[in-house]
Amino acid sequence: MPNTTDKAVTPAVTTTPSDVLIARAILRDIRHTPQKARRIVNLIRGQRADEALSILKFAPQAAGQDVYTLLASAVANAKQKNPAIRDASELWVVEALVDEGRTMKRFRPRAQGRGFRILKRSSHISVAVSDNKKGATK
Repeated sequence: MPNTTDKAVTPAVTTTPSDVLIARAILRDIRHTPQKARRIVNLIRGQRADEALSILKFAPQAAGQDVYTLLASAVANAKQKNPAIRDASELWVVEALVDEGRTMKRFRPRAQGRGFRILKRSSHISVAVSDNKKGATK
């Protein structure tokens, strides 16, 4: 019988050699354009996690709700890894990235039999929180 307990599992939370806690959360293929999502993510990069959550909670942009949920998930991942962390005020947003996801191509009928291309963009958003403001500097 093969032993199934030896399989490598990639954790969502990693630690560096200096015992700096880094917890990540990734949201893939969210239907917000990367340009609009970056406007929100730039607001929270380098902030304390509790301040970033309050900024996102009251952000008028539509992507703010999704990034709020993503940041709350990263905080929960950090608390799961290190139960000594009591709340989000002990964590910093050390990394917040928006990458371009899939682009759906649609066509809109136009005059004289032409068709104009409509690009429906999506994005991948990743957030990392750490108990150290610098995070994992190399």
